[in-house]
Amino acid sequence: MLTVDEVYERLLAVAPRVLESEILPLAQCDNRVLAEDVIADLDVPPHDNSAMDGYAVRSADITACGTRLRVSQRIPAGSMGTELEPGTAARIFTGAPVPPGADAVVMQEDTAADGDYVVINIVPPPGESVRKRGEDISAGKPILRAGHHLRPQELGLAASIGVAELTVFRRLRVATFSTGDELVLPGKPLGPGQIYNSNRYTMFGLLARMGCEVVDLGVVEDTLEATKAALTEAAAKADLILTSGGVSVGEEDHLKPAVESLGSLDLWRIAMKPGKPLAYGSVNGTPFIGLPGNPVSVFATFLLFARPFLRTMMGIERALPEAIRVEAGFDWPKPGKRQEYLRARLRRGGDGHAIATLYPHQGSGVLTSTVWADGLVIVPIGETVAIGDRVQYLPFGDLL
Repeated sequence: MLTVDEVYERLLAVAPRVLESEILPLAQCDNRVLAEDVIADLDVPPHDNSAMDGYAVRSADITACGTRLRVSQRIPAGSMGTELEPGTAARIFTGAPVPPGADAVVMQEDTAADGDYVVINIVPPPGESVRKRGEDISAGKPILRAGHHLRPQELGLAASIGVAELTVFRRLRVATFSTGDELVLPGKPLGPGQIYNSNRYTMFGLLARMGCEVVDLGVVEDTLEATKAALTEAAAKADLILTSGGVSVGEEDHLKPAVESLGSLDLWRIAMKPGKPLAYGSVNGTPFIGLPGNPVSVFATFLLFARPFLRTMMGIERALPEAIRVEAGFDWPKPGKRQEYLRARLRRGGDGHAIATLYPHQGSGVLTSTVWADGLVIVPIGETVAIGDRVQYLPFGDLL
């Protein structure tokens, strides 16, 4: 069996980059991948400005608490003041430019108004409550690099330098379909021996979270010819074909011979649990990934393998999941021959540190474990876990 790291190395080495891009209004760029660097053409902030409502002063004028200064001007946000006269103060509001000559702002709570004067009740150091020009962004510097996965904060950053449009890679198109006479779509009655097709909707949701366009080819008749026709259509319409189940050697598993007849197929046995089998290949030049059939295995192998493959295709700079360290609130006394991914939930200990607890049923068919959990604890091959040990943890918040 291959290790998880060996599968990463093989998969990411063959993931084709999709380089086509488009220019979109900034408001439509959330969850897209930047295709070109964004270079600032101005400083942010564009001038020294006040971080507080208060009074702009010359710090040298205030040598003791209780200094009384005449208020010589008023500067609201969006206005420019004049040079501050020595021995005076300027009434100033958050975000307003600090007038020439002033080098500090005293917040309103540290002052007392006295007619046309203000009493300063602290001795401010130079730079107090002043946001310096360019302290956030310097003109000429890149603020976002190509390959950055855009979130709301990146959109705000781009807007802060006046950018109205961004060049982003186009969305990936992922084709998926279901095979198996035992599968029934929700809303229809179950017949003898049939089950509802949960994997279809798990994959739809996971792909949507990644910003992919889903090419839904529906439920395919469980024959070799129908499977080949569906794969041919998928290859023509999508950047990746993604399926679950149906790649074993059973007489009713038509996906494996269909893929092999139209391209190539590798079946990898991975030293992990849940989700040992994974298929990778191509159909008429389009990459194909076949996930296992068990519901939890579909969920886990998508997050661990299909997601990094797709992120690499998208050009995202960091493709692989990154684990954090937390404390184990459970015992796992039996060493395994496969790396285990346990559905877990974090709670806070008495001192605020994170403690992982496990869902009581860790079977690959127990989909409720993925709903209860907020992440996966990793138990490496041959290792055990005792309460209090430090373990690796993959938060769903980073993976979804």
